[in-house]
Amino acid sequence: MKKGRAFSLLSGGLDSLLATRLIMDQGIEVVGLHFITPFFGYQKKGQEARYQERWKELYGIDARIIDVGDEYLRILRNPRYGYGRNFNPCVDCKIFLFSRAKDIMEEEKADFLVTGEVLGQRPMSQRRDTMRIVERDSGTEGFLLRPLCAQLMKPTRPELEGIVDREKLLGITGRGRKPQMELAERMEIRHYPAPAGGCLLTDPEMAKRIRKFFNQSPQATVNEILLLQVGRHFQLSEDQHLVVGRREEENERLMELFREGDTLLRVQGIPGPLGLLRGRADEEGLRMAGSIVARYSKAKDQDRVEVHYGKDGETFPGRLFVSPAGEGQISGLRF
Repeated sequence: MKKGRAFSLLSGGLDSLLATRLIMDQGIEVVGLHFITPFFGYQKKGQEARYQERWKELYGIDARIIDVGDEYLRILRNPRYGYGRNFNPCVDCKIFLFSRAKDIMEEEKADFLVTGEVLGQRPMSQRRDTMRIVERDSGTEGFLLRPLCAQLMKPTRPELEGIVDREKLLGITGRGRKPQMELAERMEIRHYPAPAGGCLLTDPEMAKRIRKFFNQSPQATVNEILLLQVGRHFQLSEDQHLVVGRREEENERLMELFREGDTLLRVQGIPGPLGLLRGRADEEGLRMAGSIVARYSKAKDQDRVEVHYGKDGETFPGRLFVSPAGEGQISGLRF
């Protein structure tokens, strides 16, 4: 059997780990491609080396982490095959990621692609007809190999050419996890993530917030999407959006996501959250933002609270005095 080289689409879940290892165990060089966007995997941004080292140590897999966030937002705005139950464009997502993997495969002259898909496991994107559509539209027909269910699919080019031994591939189908867990045990693969939807676009509450934001701001940026994932949100006016941290780590995250034109607010001398006002910072907006920030501080029962604000992310030279907002004032502003 001739040697080959492949790239796998490595989500980090058990199925993709098993599929990658099944091909590696045939003596084939495999490099995992782990794509990240603001909706999945973005916590690895800036920590790529640590995660890549962990995959190598735990599973013996060489991997690359690739940020495709900006490109992914274009897919999300107008998916050809629509959305799933929430705001998840699962079919278009697969097509996009497989296309990107195909580009890398061709550029580096590898022989085929590997995915951890299992026939019938997901109702939208892993039906047989949908899998064919994904292959066709991503241009991966013939060299996209699904080792976990390959015995139920037509042979691919690497199988026909003798690069991969088809007899060592599997025929798993359906939503059960028992065969995968038994295989993981035999391969001594442990410490793998529990099965769960890792994409924020499948989370009903977060999907609702993101959809609403997209309807208002079709040219949303990665920074704005990341900001939507932090804290409490309030729409003060058409062009004034306030985010209030709930914990210290969220306050720190707001500082990280601060960009030119934003205004930060905090109650002076009293423990409480940080507020980030994005958009026009006129007097009315600042006072309303200050009142909301005060409401979620330990000064919420005081009549008059001093709030400091600033536009450079480090100093808070501005000051105003406000009364903490009541429920009636903010109920219609929650985003």
